[in-house]
Amino acid sequence: MLGVALLAALVAQNDPAAVLTSITDLSWRLGIVVFFPAVLVALFDTFGWRYAFLSGAVPFGPLAASRLAGEAFNMATPTAAVGGEAVKAWLLRGHAPLDATLASVIVAKTTITLGQGLYFLLGVVVAWRTGLTGSALLHGMLWLLGIEAVALGLFVLVQTRGMLGWTLRLLERLGVRPPRGQATLGRVDDALEQFYRTAPERLGLSIGFHFIAWALGSVETWLILKFLGSEVSLATATVIEAFGTAVKVATFLVPASLGVLEGGFLATFATLGLSSTTAISFSLVRRLREAVWVAIGLIAFAVMRPREPRTTVD
Repeated sequence: MLGVALLAALVAQNDPAAVLTSITDLSWRLGIVVFFPAVLVALFDTFGWRYAFLSGAVPFGPLAASRLAGEAFNMATPTAAVGGEAVKAWLLRGHAPLDATLASVIVAKTTITLGQGLYFLLGVVVAWRTGLTGSALLHGMLWLLGIEAVALGLFVLVQTRGMLGWTLRLLERLGVRPPRGQATLGRVDDALEQFYRTAPERLGLSIGFHFIAWALGSVETWLILKFLGSEVSLATATVIEAFGTAVKVATFLVPASLGVLEGGFLATFATLGLSSTTAISFSLVRRLREAVWVAIGLIAFAVMRPREPRTTVD
């Protein structure tokens, strides 16, 4: 609710009539930005998840549908962008053993964030080379990049050190009754350790596909701004999109980063000499695209047929 209130306040303060006019003037072009390059982003992100498995045994169709459904839950529910990961694992229960699916979800969450980190680094370099040296925006980007690098390094490290088993032991010491399925969690820890130790090629491919998906955001930003009547370079679009991705990662506790992301866009657009009306119009077009894909994901969740879960033999 706070995010909705913040978004409404930002719209109200930035000429809502002009914002509405700029969006309605898109006409049929709104359909283009809803599906392009979003379809390609979904395709590359699905490939990124596919290579987070130790083998490619899961069919691509169910993998893509599960990903769409999980991302819809991440966007639409206050679950800190992790509730959808459980949905992904549950939907694939008949296509792969639970421990393999859970491990792949954790690896894919890691590689998609690593891909975003590389894209963010690209955005920092582009911002530096395009004359933003010394700006508050670039300083903020550098701080976020440093924090994200440390957090990612620690996350990968704990995965290779028995993350789930360590968590269970901590709960026991705190007097909390451990959850059922400890054997499965132990196998997940083993699968994570094995993946990082024996599958560097798949790890690299997963990061690479996710990086391409993030980079396509530059194309989407450039296209939306062009349709809104603001001609910007692809470099400028990359700075806008890269900083936006960092804001979303930093505010993962806020559902869809609602309101906070809009504030970030306002700051970025102001630094780049673009109007606040354009910033809000751009953000609302992105929100419309997100709403359509959330609906698609929920439809995928509704139509996926449950299958008997596959198990791993001890």
